[in-house]
Amino acid sequence: MAASKTNPWLPLLIFLGAAFTFSVTMIGTTMPTPLYPMYQGKFGFSELMITIIFAAYAGGVIAALVLTGRWSDQLGRRPLLFAGLACSIVSDLVFWQANGLAMILVGRVLSGLSAGIFTGTATVAVLELAPPHWRERATFFATAANMGGLGLGPMLAGALSQYLPSPLHLTYLVHIAMALLAVGCIWAAPETVSKPARPTLSIQRLSVPPEVRGVFIPAAIAGFAGFAICGFFTSIAPAMMGKVMGYENRLLIGLVAGSIFIASTLGQFLQGSLPLRLRLPLGCVTLMVGVVPIALGINIQSLALFLAGAVIAGMGQGIAFRAGMGAIAAASPATEKAAVTSAFFIVAYIAISVPVIGLGVMSTVIGLKASGISFAVVMGALAALALVLLVRRGRIKTA
Repeated sequence: MAASKTNPWLPLLIFLGAAFTFSVTMIGTTMPTPLYPMYQGKFGFSELMITIIFAAYAGGVIAALVLTGRWSDQLGRRPLLFAGLACSIVSDLVFWQANGLAMILVGRVLSGLSAGIFTGTATVAVLELAPPHWRERATFFATAANMGGLGLGPMLAGALSQYLPSPLHLTYLVHIAMALLAVGCIWAAPETVSKPARPTLSIQRLSVPPEVRGVFIPAAIAGFAGFAICGFFTSIAPAMMGKVMGYENRLLIGLVAGSIFIASTLGQFLQGSLPLRLRLPLGCVTLMVGVVPIALGINIQSLALFLAGAVIAGMGQGIAFRAGMGAIAAASPATEKAAVTSAFFIVAYIAISVPVIGLGVMSTVIGLKASGISFAVVMGALAALALVLLVRRGRIKTA
């Protein structure tokens, strides 16, 4: 408090430092995306193995969400944030020295652990550290740091690996430097939790009470489709662009892969201006529209359509995700909010991993092009199913 009196800018700098830390950690989780074709060439990976490597990341996220989801309330925000940053830095070191599949899998699991720790803890920390006159904008800063960081990761790695030497090493060294700066930001931040004298660590319970299921099911289906498309763009899209469309520039691959997350950030920002009852349905419709140019772009090998689909689907994912979270939170009893929210995040990260593994399997049977088109069609159908369930639920409630 004394420091904030002598320097009125300090609370704002601490708040921005926390948002920066959140963004840096999420940047690290998607940096390998444009590098996957290089790893394929160096170690002989198939498309299926790339999807399994990506699924290892999702496994780390889910493990961290379930195991550490409630720990920051007991241990404090700062220790968990330091742990997440440590996982991120060690992941970078593993990738920096990677000499085969085993190290890449370990690196992705560690990256997933960092993301899982940060997803809940950093979001709350950013909100708690916001100065009073920034509180209304704090939620957007947390969202932008999260999804924006995911989008910037492939873009940064694409630029570094395309135009500077040692592409499989320099990228991770740059991120280590950013993460060390983030450590300094958290070191300067105050603890926002009053820790109990005897902390009790427990696994995050997952629960969807009967009264919540009516809104949870369509929100989870839409969220599943949206996150599966995000998983597609950060795992198999580089191969799709290279082997189907003929584009191998890593900056271009990073820009396309990252665009879906930047668009998601915009969608989450815009959904607040939409009518409350139409937010989730409009998110589903936008997702349905977005998969059309994705499928067409793959079919006729049009990068412009493929990119347009990423942007439209990303906006739909952002609208549906934030609207779904809001609807679920509003419908959940106060004592069940954390358990229901955790269940929703688990569905989201299962969506990032399981469908892309299926896509990898399909690509070995029917080819990359046909499997990509089929994937887009299935995700569009899931968004349509969520929309139908929402419409039926609205009719039942008004009948």
